[in-house]
Amino acid sequence: MPNTRLTSLRNAFLTGLLLLAPLVVTVWAFLKIIDIVGGSFRPLFDTLIPNRLQDIPLVWEMAVTVVVFALVTLFGLISHYFFGKYLLDLGERVILAIPGLNTVYRSVKQLVSTFGSQNRNLFSRVVLVQYPRPGVWTLGFLTSKTQAEAQTRAGCELWSVFIPTSPNPTSGFMLFFPPAEIIELEMSAGDGMKMVISGGAMIPTWPDAASAQAELKASV
Repeated sequence: MPNTRLTSLRNAFLTGLLLLAPLVVTVWAFLKIIDIVGGSFRPLFDTLIPNRLQDIPLVWEMAVTVVVFALVTLFGLISHYFFGKYLLDLGERVILAIPGLNTVYRSVKQLVSTFGSQNRNLFSRVVLVQYPRPGVWTLGFLTSKTQAEAQTRAGCELWSVFIPTSPNPTSGFMLFFPPAEIIELEMSAGDGMKMVISGGAMIPTWPDAASAQAELKASV
């Protein structure tokens, strides 16, 4: 019985030691940093410390430490932005100077710019239309349903559809289609873009494909 109690007390002590050790090390490291950083830079701020607070060195060393860390962090942010932008511009100039690679780089950059987060809402809906002739279907992106001068002069409701080229979707055709000739799909804009870029090799899965094919066969 005594051995059991002794073992329990020993286990409890070790558990408490393991729980307190990280806290003790953290507090010790924090106080050491305050002592080194604050103590080293405090003379620079002595003229700003009121006389009645001169006898509280720990508080002011902590304050000086916070100020120093804030200044170092600010310097790091400024230098990171400046040097990062400089190196990025330098790398871009080097790539643009290499024949062949500059063409690929421009295409990718234009692709990211066109279909990036800023223009994501413009291509939020994937549609299926018959183009370039009836009976031939292609993927497009519904860009607008707004009815303006072009639609009014045409004398009917028309929706704007962007038809991208494959495998480079940064170029394509902007066409107007009557709503009845547009089939809106459930696939995401990202999946539609993968199909275009891959030339149709990457086909996104559709859970309702089997039932839709069965209904199509039954109607024939």
